[in-house]
Amino acid sequence: MAAPFTIGLIQMAPEKTVAASLEKAAGRIEAAAKAGANVVCLPELFATPYFCRTQDHDAFDLAEPIPGPTTNAMAQAAKAAGVVVVAPLFERRGPGCYQNSLAMLGPDGDHLGVYRKMHIPHDPGFEEKFYFAPGDLGFKTFATPFGPIGTLICWDQWFPEAARATALLGASVIFYPTAIGWHPSEKAEYGERQRDSWITIQRSHAIANGLYVAAVNRVGTEGSGAGYGETLEFWGSSFVADPSGQIVVQAGITAEDILLAEVNPQTIETTRRHWPFLRDRRIDAYGGLSRLYGE
Repeated sequence: MAAPFTIGLIQMAPEKTVAASLEKAAGRIEAAAKAGANVVCLPELFATPYFCRTQDHDAFDLAEPIPGPTTNAMAQAAKAAGVVVVAPLFERRGPGCYQNSLAMLGPDGDHLGVYRKMHIPHDPGFEEKFYFAPGDLGFKTFATPFGPIGTLICWDQWFPEAARATALLGASVIFYPTAIGWHPSEKAEYGERQRDSWITIQRSHAIANGLYVAAVNRVGTEGSGAGYGETLEFWGSSFVADPSGQIVVQAGITAEDILLAEVNPQTIETTRRHWPFLRDRRIDAYGGLSRLYGE
């Protein structure tokens, strides 16, 4: 059985420039490593403001290739700290083709692979279909020196099919780098309900699949004004749930933070022996899941 390892979650807000955000992230990675982390995850699109609040053609200039400046900088940080780094970014595939992606970077600074966000939302203030093509690499679990790591991104976190597919590829933990928050006009009426639903669905993925789930959100308020797309208040609340769905560590709503949690393969083994959901799946009866709706 593989040995336990420690994951680090970096809850942060972007700085005013990409260069400053990369420097800040590198410092947080170093701090997490010194505290004992082996695998460190940053929030979705961590190096820039959340530009998807509106439709702006100039924002495409923020995209970059893989490898490129962000992945190179985070690979250097990974190597310096001796950790695996999950580095989300706005990926430029070619003229007019962009995706919401992440790079898995090894402790030697090597590129272990890429995941591209499979589910793309499009809501007021989250205009992501304007910017991102859907992922074309399928669901992924990466072999790392510390264990098999699954990755999904933000909107993916609402889909049990995505968590299941990733778990079936052997993941011991699924990271969900995230950028989610409140619209000011909705917060008073719906805010706590929305945040609670976000936590609950991800805890349910941990239970249903008998693995660890790590949600890594950004924090802070971006924009100004009360209308949709004008302002988003990111609600932080990054957390780790264990294979029974218990929250073992969680950050606050407003402050930047570094969270640490142990991933123990023996806990996964024990939980799945007592809750054998994977054993009892009726894989012969799930053909309807490949249809959008109905018969």
